Amino acid sequence: MTETFDDIRAAVRAVCVPFGSAYWQQLDRERGYPEAFVKALTDAGFLAALIPQDYGGSGLGVAAACAILEEIQHSGGNGAVCHAQMYVMGTLLRHGSEDQKQAYLPQIAAGTLRLQAFAVTEPTSGTDTSRIRTVASRDGEDWVINGQKVWTSRAEHSDLMLLLARTAARQDGAKPHEGLSVFLIDMRAAVGRGLSIRPIPAMINHHACEVFFEDLRVPAASLIGEAGRGFRYILDGMNAERILIAAECIGDARWFIDKAAAYAGERRVFDRPIGQNQGIQFPIARAFAATEAAALMVEKAARLFDAGKPCGPEANLAKLLAADASWQAADMCLQTHGGFGFAVEYDVERKFRETRLYQVAPISTNLILAYIAEHVLGLPRSY
Repeated sequence: MTETFDDIRAAVRAVCVPFGSAYWQQLDRERGYPEAFVKALTDAGFLAALIPQDYGGSGLGVAAACAILEEIQHSGGNGAVCHAQMYVMGTLLRHGSEDQKQAYLPQIAAGTLRLQAFAVTEPTSGTDTSRIRTVASRDGEDWVINGQKVWTSRAEHSDLMLLLARTAARQDGAKPHEGLSVFLIDMRAAVGRGLSIRPIPAMINHHACEVFFEDLRVPAASLIGEAGRGFRYILDGMNAERILIAAECIGDARWFIDKAAAYAGERRVFDRPIGQNQGIQFPIARAFAATEAAALMVEKAARLFDAGKPCGPEANLAKLLAADASWQAADMCLQTHGGFGFAVEYDVERKFRETRLYQVAPISTNLILAYIAEHVLGLPRSY
């Protein structure tokens, strides 16, 4: 029997109650960061869900974390303001040294440190991670980092950053992804000393930034695991990332469905509720069906991940199906509301913009299709 985490879900909903549409709409207008919301989640222990109990966390699995993020989205909130603290955690937990874990995990669990920034994407590499140009060179007891990252969300609101950089040239390895390494950067010490951050104005309030490294010196102890094996380390976290963000999409979809169904039952045109018309009913029902089917794949992927079993296909399918379901539900919800769907007060347009992101990030749906074609169906590689 699949665990439904009813107690966790109820507790998350209780935390979200004071943070309604007006709160998120104001932040959206002002491009603000939800400090009060993140503090409330932290104080309730939800952002330490995946940290083992020995380090002050809850020691829960990805399935429980999915329930947390889904309920945030279902409440009308935006878990993207802090979700990286969950999926970045795997790299530190699996590949970090005991000294690194002892130094950072208890403080992250207590909320005195934030690990919210994950710096991988670059302006010239896009999804081809093997072609990143940010370089880390060993110099005595330090690493010296030079380069640039883009779409590094929450960099202005994080104390720590997980960074992927080249420590060996691409052509020197047997495979293109060899020679990449992962560093845990303490941004409190780095900003103004070789690290600079520039926000990127965007369609959604996702706190995206460009990050620039100019002769940034970090101690040798900043390296996670072995030099040159960083791509494998972040791959471990990518399945968790896909599953967790798929859960957010399910939460979004359920918010849109609830919103549309309520409006369709209340809105009267030609002396009858518009929800009495099959032209309104059927799109809502189809969105519901797509969402419930996608949720089953998210559950399956999370179960496999928590059992330590291979789950690449399932994690990718969960992300694909859930992102499609949330976008279908968003379009349906806006259409159901008609002109009022564009009115800020109904909050549909904000969530509509936010959920559109998941067709593109953290991985494009087209790349997921290419993965399925090659690695599941055995078709020739297309790129």
